[in-house]
Amino acid sequence: MLTAVTTPNKNGFLANVHVVDDVAYSDLTTEQAVSVARARGDLLIVADTTALTGPEMPLLAVLPFDGDEDDDYDEDEDGETKQEHGELRVIAAELWSIENNISLANMDWEDFVNAADEGVFRGF
Repeated sequence: MLTAVTTPNKNGFLANVHVVDDVAYSDLTTEQAVSVARARGDLLIVADTTALTGPEMPLLAVLPFDGDEDDDYDEDEDGETKQEHGELRVIAAELWSIENNISLANMDWEDFVNAADEGVFRGF
């Protein structure tokens, strides 16, 4: 998986990632991981059991919403608690697309969500 994530694609694009391989993070819930990422303001990529066992290596991409996003409010108009982050699976070979475009604000999170097939982004 690390090779797939750190190898440029045929056009030379590569995800800019900081790999953390530490057992101290192995049992974090998504919410706990988001808290860590929110403190750094980063897109979080998680290599969980699904990613490590799936043939396409579908990593979990988690984007903490900042306070300016409409989706960041604690409750919606019906009083239901709203999610404070976005989640999307992305195959390891396409991680560069999400990371590059989100970090440059070239595309919105919803562009990738809308392009996902059955909750997994496999490219455009």
